[in-house]
Amino acid sequence: QVQLVESGGGLVQPGGSLRLSCVTSRSIFDFYAMAWSRQAPGKQRELVASITIDGTTNYADSVKGRFTISRDNTKDTVYLQMNSLKPEDTAVYYCNTRISSSVAGYWGQGTQVTVSS
Repeated sequence: QVQLVESGGGLVQPGGSLRLSCVTSRSIFDFYAMAWSRQAPGKQRELVASITIDGTTNYADSVKGRFTISRDNTKDTVYLQMNSLKPEDTAVYYCNTRISSSVAGYWGQGTQVTVSS
């Protein structure tokens, strides 16, 4: 079993920034990729950003240019830097491991991000 523990969520005003962190109980290199997904009320969960073993990153069109996924290999931690936040970014954000580009493995418990004035 793999544990993923997210932190860093909260309430922020539109245009503000937050950084989410995800610490894994195993080496991040044990997985095809690490990713962040989100689920807003009444909507399906969507993949927001991912980073593969070789460092290749991918982003949903809705967050390109505003969000950055990164990792600290020495700490088995993955980050999501979120800038220029919009109200539509409000959601529960989940860290997850990826078996492939389209299939998730393990999930964290989620952290709430609320963008509101």
